Amino acid sequence: MTLTIHRVASLEGELRAPSDKSLTHRSYMFAGLASGPSRVTHPLRGEDCESTLRCMGQLGLQHEWLSETEVLLTPAARWSQPTEPLDCGNSGTTMRLLSGLLASRELDCTLIGDASLSKRPMKRIGTPLRSMGATFEGDTPPVRILGGNLKGIVYDSPVASAQIKSCCLLAGLGAEGDTIVREPSLSRDHTERMLLAMGASVVRGVLEDGRSTSGISPTDALSPFEFSVPADISSAAFFIVAAAILPQARLVLRDLSVNPTRTGIFDVLEQCRVPFDLGEERSELGEPVADAVVGWARDPLPFEISGPLVPRLIDEIPVMAVLATQCLGTSIIRDARELRVKESDRIELVANGLRAMGATVETFEDGMAISGPTALSGATIDAHGDHRIAMAFAIAGLIAEGTTTITGADAIATSYPNFESDLMRLTIV
Repeated sequence: MTLTIHRVASLEGELRAPSDKSLTHRSYMFAGLASGPSRVTHPLRGEDCESTLRCMGQLGLQHEWLSETEVLLTPAARWSQPTEPLDCGNSGTTMRLLSGLLASRELDCTLIGDASLSKRPMKRIGTPLRSMGATFEGDTPPVRILGGNLKGIVYDSPVASAQIKSCCLLAGLGAEGDTIVREPSLSRDHTERMLLAMGASVVRGVLEDGRSTSGISPTDALSPFEFSVPADISSAAFFIVAAAILPQARLVLRDLSVNPTRTGIFDVLEQCRVPFDLGEERSELGEPVADAVVGWARDPLPFEISGPLVPRLIDEIPVMAVLATQCLGTSIIRDARELRVKESDRIELVANGLRAMGATVETFEDGMAISGPTALSGATIDAHGDHRIAMAFAIAGLIAEGTTTITGADAIATSYPNFESDLMRLTIV
């Protein structure tokens, strides 16, 4: 699919961004761990989460759609041995988190994915799972897992990664003894919050050297839940940046997930002096939720993303790079080597695309430097099957002179099926 974007005058209105993908994945998986039926409202109906639901179905989880926005999830008394490979589609979250759950069960499972997922590294979860006693074959998909009889470990993760941490903690639910994961800085903590709300024994802290630690004790009695999935801040980020760079823009965001491990974008807005306001917080299954308002910044200042800030906005960096082209000076992104092993090499794709639109970008192994402000020009951008690249350049196209054409935009459906219609509804020509 090709997406064609033209320059617009401004942006205004209210947005309830798609429901959080990370939380939808977990709600489907964790419902399979519960002692009774769970009810999930407003799950994301994107392709990645549907992959998780299908895989859980192969393992015995039953689901019934009560309406377009509500699903009843009934766990099996005992997980089933699948007769076919578990197809994770394009979803690294599905494969990595499910691997942890499968490793703790006496099952023999093969997990496969599409062409993009089949290139992504799985050794990073295979190493700790093997240390716990599982058989794990395959440094890239397909992977084969023979689980059961795990022992809890203390694992020092080389990177701050919610997927690695969650994989280990989920395996630890069925291991003998406690499982502890230590990481350089705190990554997304959705798994810890949700499992804690379900009754798991979760311990968290910070070591003397500044590393984050998360531990879990084995349990087989987690409570069922009712969960209304909040809006995804990573999906909202595209419109947040659009509001920041379009003259006189004002955007109201409803039901936004404001988990502190995910709100790095607001730290960057503060650096840039982009006006925003967060409303009163409420809670959904341990997850903080709030409304927010974001407006236009006439002369945004440059920003720096590095260190502990990186895991708090790793998925937002492609669109933050678009914001950088409009800042008064050079913005720096460092310590983001993880971007090179996402759905694509996002550092190179972002840099090459922005250069094609007229921006000045220097790349490093772990990031980039972007000079501004730059008057962008329309270009043809190949998204290379990466939904966040496609959406980031759609936002760049809103301020570019001429036409911006994005090929491979069908990838947007993996996380934001209504992106184009929301863009048309909110922008002012």
